[in-house]
Amino acid sequence: VQLQASGGGLVQAGGSLRLSCAARGSIISINAMGWFRQGPGKQRELVAIIFGKTTTRYADSVNGRFTISRDNAKNSVYLQMNSLKPEDTAVYYCNAGIWAVPHTSYEDYWGEGTLVTVSS
Repeated sequence: VQLQASGGGLVQAGGSLRLSCAARGSIISINAMGWFRQGPGKQRELVAIIFGKTTTRYADSVNGRFTISRDNAKNSVYLQMNSLKPEDTAVYYCNAGIWAVPHTSYEDYWGEGTLVTVSS
């Protein structure tokens, strides 16, 4: 199984970006899907997570500005980021709990990361 993220880039403060992440492989089922980020000199932190189709949780720092969603038919998760701030600059990683052949339980998978840079 591979998670392939895209959509990062350079944007001015106040702008928007949409990140996408697709899971590919012999997938049986996907549990939670989420986005984490790691800023310069910082530890990786949870940004947003989605359980099932609509149950979501957000970090306080992005609540009201970011929206996570998923398309189960496409095994994909998205992160719409609005009103971006310079402190949102980070490498963003997608994460998912996936049950795939030949495993017999859910395993934790990470994408490679996509860089988001917000200029002031």
